[in-house]
Amino acid sequence: MQEDTHLTQGRKAQKEPPSSPRDAGRQFVLRVTYLLTAVELTCLFMQFSVMPYLAKNLGLDSVGFGYLQTLFGVLQLLGGPIFGRFADQWGARAALTLSFLAASGFYLLLSFATNVPLLVASRIPALFMHVLPGAQMVITDMTPPADRPGALGRLGLCFGIGIILGSLLGGILNTKFGVYYPAYVAFLANSICTMISLMCLPANTKANSEVKTAPSGKPPAASVFDLKEIARLLGLPGVRPVFFIKVLSGFPSGIFLIMFSIISMDFFKLDAAQAGYLMSYFGVLQMMVQGLLVGRLTEWYSEGTLLRASIFAFCSVGLAMVLMTNVLHFCLIVPGFVFSLCIMNIITDSILTKSVPPSDTGAMLGICASVQPLTRTIGPTIGGLLYERFGVAAFGYLQCAVNSLLFLYLCKKSIPQKVKKAP
Repeated sequence: MQEDTHLTQGRKAQKEPPSSPRDAGRQFVLRVTYLLTAVELTCLFMQFSVMPYLAKNLGLDSVGFGYLQTLFGVLQLLGGPIFGRFADQWGARAALTLSFLAASGFYLLLSFATNVPLLVASRIPALFMHVLPGAQMVITDMTPPADRPGALGRLGLCFGIGIILGSLLGGILNTKFGVYYPAYVAFLANSICTMISLMCLPANTKANSEVKTAPSGKPPAASVFDLKEIARLLGLPGVRPVFFIKVLSGFPSGIFLIMFSIISMDFFKLDAAQAGYLMSYFGVLQMMVQGLLVGRLTEWYSEGTLLRASIFAFCSVGLAMVLMTNVLHFCLIVPGFVFSLCIMNIITDSILTKSVPPSDTGAMLGICASVQPLTRTIGPTIGGLLYERFGVAAFGYLQCAVNSLLFLYLCKKSIPQKVKKAP
């Protein structure tokens, strides 16, 4: 039996050695993708850190700023599925390049936003700003299903770097040079990323048999705006339940994160610098969980087990948030909060991309990318009402109640088990 195993492994090794040019090329593309993602997320968090100050300087009150954030969320919500369909038809390189071009336009318009109408107009390119889903598409296309959760999890390193560097650079540039300088730097960085994407990424990251392109090189007849195709994906077996678990489970935590800047000022009594340190703490924990922990956990446990564990942890975090009274308590809760959020997002993305044909993984990831914009769209209103009427404890009660029901549902539902890794 052992001899047969060694022979099989030997044959596979002969077919494609670990150091084969194909494997080396794939690793290069993945590294470039991680680098581009880290740069764009750094720029995005730079913008997040200075946007309240810019809006205040232009005369927007908290209500107007909320409307501005809602517009950003609506545009990203509408653009996510379209972006995914575009990636499936034209390739991940074209999609990432489009995203970087949109981000360049976003920051360029922001740098000229000397009044409220221009500030509102700067939000329009956000319709196609989807670098993180674009990176997920490249990784999904170029990694086998069994390795996918770990590869997607390593994007957490990029996210953590973006939170830490973006928050720090945004504050430094704003303090030393002015509120518009982060936009200048972000525009230059995204312009460079556009050229790197064109030069270093392959035109098509899917296998030739999975490309739905006509012989003439034109895209298929179905339009990227075809809502029937999006509805078809949600109707595939096993897709809709997991997608709604993703939406419902992350909604309470998403509302809390939307309100976090207000909570940190009013409830925790933190100044801007202390809030920045707390966000850096978030970033470091996310880097550790997604970059180091997810890959190991997926080797030891099935995706169904990890999904149930993340939902159960959400319940526990919700109860802890009900009892929270100061920032020290919150710092003790954050590791469980980050673990739950990271595991749930990665595992649901992995399950959903395995549940659709390889030619539709981009569209599926685009649909998944619309979950957070959906929360940002309706979250500020709901979060504001909950915080004003019931306080911080309301977010804990909501999180515990929603995830308790989901945990009971998952205990009765079969989730795909772990796939053995290819040697």
